[in-house]
Amino acid sequence: MAGTLTVILAFNITSPGKRMKWLLVSRTPNYLIPICTLIQLTTCGIWLGTSPPFIDTHTNSEHGHIIIVCNKGSVVAFYCILGYLIFLAFGSFTVAFLARNLPDTFSEAKFLTFSMLVFCSVWITFLPVYHSTKGRVMVAVEVFSILASSAGILGFFFGPKCYIILLRPERNILYGFRNKTHSTYNQASEG
Repeated sequence: MAGTLTVILAFNITSPGKRMKWLLVSRTPNYLIPICTLIQLTTCGIWLGTSPPFIDTHTNSEHGHIIIVCNKGSVVAFYCILGYLIFLAFGSFTVAFLARNLPDTFSEAKFLTFSMLVFCSVWITFLPVYHSTKGRVMVAVEVFSILASSAGILGFFFGPKCYIILLRPERNILYGFRNKTHSTYNQASEG
């Protein structure tokens, strides 16, 4: 989000008459990562200090079975953390969406937008499914949501980069990076 925000500011501030140049000069987007991390660490520290998660047993969820689960401790703290992560995900999606029309040479916004769309979709569908399940299925829903959102982010954000690096190394040179049309023209004339 910080990198995409820097690119958005760089393209929007260069217009004449813009007075937000101090945001880019003061390196404000670089402070975004430590501030967001500090907020999350503080909230998690308060949660773990006041009412940490603990091991709990469910004897009534499945007949004849005792299910061992991790109890959240403070439900309010759990939803505060979840809400903060949702806020960060939608913030990243919004910033990437704003940068979608910038040139691909300067921006990874299209990849970030799609990966954050997958991430948000997984977690939006997670909430109703999580609250409607019980027992072992609840743990499976949590694990599936974590794996699906992580695979979505890694696959759709880093997948195209790995494709270029591993399968199309001729496009991974400075000349091809600056002049995509010329390198495409050379490939068409060779083939």
